[in-house]
Amino acid sequence: MHEAKTTLSQLVEQVERGEEVVLARAGEPVARIVAIRRADRRPLGVWRGRVRMSDDFDAPLPESELAGWNGEP
Repeated sequence: MHEAKTTLSQLVEQVERGEEVVLARAGEPVARIVAIRRADRRPLGVWRGRVRMSDDFDAPLPESELAGWNGEP
């Protein structure tokens, strides 16, 4: 664990290269450092012209429907 503290930046570099790093305390594995998988970002505007929002899209819900969303009968 002490070694991980002193070499954290190097461990992160390993992870960035695709390696998985396992941290151990007294020889017993306790944690794993892995890269965050980022979802490919879609370009903005892909749905432009394909989707239409009604003029009252963000209007308050009627009381009867709002009650259902709040778990009321």
